[in-house]
Amino acid sequence: MRIRIVDAFTDRPFGGNPAGVLLLGSGEFPPEAWMQQVAAELNLSETAFAHPLAGAPDAGWALRWFTPVTEVRLCGHATLATAHVLRTTGADAGTIRFRTAAGVLSAEAGGDGTITLDFPAAPLTPATAPDGLAEALGARPLTVLDTGPDCGDLLVEVADEEAVRALRPDFAALAALSRRGIIATAAAQDPQRGYDFVSRGFFPAVGIDEDPVTGSAHTALAPFWSARLGRDDLTGLQASARSGMVGTRLRGERVLLTGSAVTVVDGELHAVP
Repeated sequence: MRIRIVDAFTDRPFGGNPAGVLLLGSGEFPPEAWMQQVAAELNLSETAFAHPLAGAPDAGWALRWFTPVTEVRLCGHATLATAHVLRTTGADAGTIRFRTAAGVLSAEAGGDGTITLDFPAAPLTPATAPDGLAEALGARPLTVLDTGPDCGDLLVEVADEEAVRALRPDFAALAALSRRGIIATAAAQDPQRGYDFVSRGFFPAVGIDEDPVTGSAHTALAPFWSARLGRDDLTGLQASARSGMVGTRLRGERVLLTGSAVTVVDGELHAVP
């Protein structure tokens, strides 16, 4: 079985967010325990498993994502990585549609080599900061929002870009404060640098202390910053050590996420189910 590692939301190797991608045969998914073992073996933020759907009217592929410790309902970078593999190998072309736990998601390649994902916008609702959030995160929250059932995160606005970059969270404490994770964000200090807002994503509750670039987080960041900045088209920088850029376009209750991807490993998995 072929297994690939793809760096997503970057146009260079060893940047962005690496995802494992396994294209399975037609039929159904292998045992969940086996997929979880593969994800734990790769130990990446997410590993994606996809198989073709024969004759399905809504989608051509079924898609699931696993962190090293659990399955998640929504993942952006591993969807981008899967679409990249399908496109570059010739397994699919044009608009690719995935049936997932979060509904049907689509991916479309651009003429410049980028891929645009069509995801549901996260429903943002005001939330009370949990006790200990400021201490665990290492910054005072200015705004706290719940991002809904698909993401399961808290979106936390902090003072400025410098505060986002300086965060050194207590991951053990953060793990108890949200269903999935904490997204810290602030407006860009200098939009002339090519991005409008910055973020970092911390997900210790699902086995990821800091995620390099979180596509799904931008389904919440896009409506939040579009409302603040008065524009539907924005660019976010996730300011992790690897870093990556995510283009966002708000379209009603949907968000378009645009980025590049690079395959860095293409190998063979011998421990097949």
